Amino acid sequence: MVRGKTQLKRIDNTTSRQVTFSKRRSGLLKKAFELSVLCDAEVALIIFSATGKLYEFSSSSTNKTIERYQRNAKNHRIGHKAVEGNMQLRTQHFQKDASAMTKKIKLLEDHKRNLLGDDLESCSIDELEKIEDQLAQSLTDIKARKNQLLRQKIEKLKEEVEILAKENAELKKIEVQPLPPSVIRPEVHRRRISDVETELFIGPP
Repeated sequence: MVRGKTQLKRIDNTTSRQVTFSKRRSGLLKKAFELSVLCDAEVALIIFSATGKLYEFSSSSTNKTIERYQRNAKNHRIGHKAVEGNMQLRTQHFQKDASAMTKKIKLLEDHKRNLLGDDLESCSIDELEKIEDQLAQSLTDIKARKNQLLRQKIEKLKEEVEILAKENAELKKIEVQPLPPSVIRPEVHRRRISDVETELFIGPP
């Protein structure tokens, strides 16, 4: 018969609850002892029953184990606070960087609109002169780049013209060679050979 899974809830019957507490307490104390022996672990177990009775187990000393736990818990809290403080500083640093980046992007977008001729009403004379100078410099750079590309294209076309001229000259040098008579009229050549053989034949027919 398969044993059913025990439902975890408070046992209403007082006797059954006391029996279950006694059995499971013994098992828990035994497991704590086995863990301390098998794994060389420092184990301290404290149990209070429903009536307030104390049951405890310690592999060394309960008080020393509790003191060790308190020290480690304190160090953990200090370390956790240090990590939180560091995270807060990093978060503040990132927020400042993000704010500065947002302002920079906004300035660039405003400047871009100004270069395109938009939102010029709020610009001063000095700002308009700077924009005008930038546009003039940009136009100069664009023309220089355009001329460079045109020169490169012209040089490439000149090279192609030279290659085609050389190929044309080579084609003009080729002379058409006349074909031999045997190729032109092969039947005449064969007939002449047959006549010679007939004339030179000696002997009875």
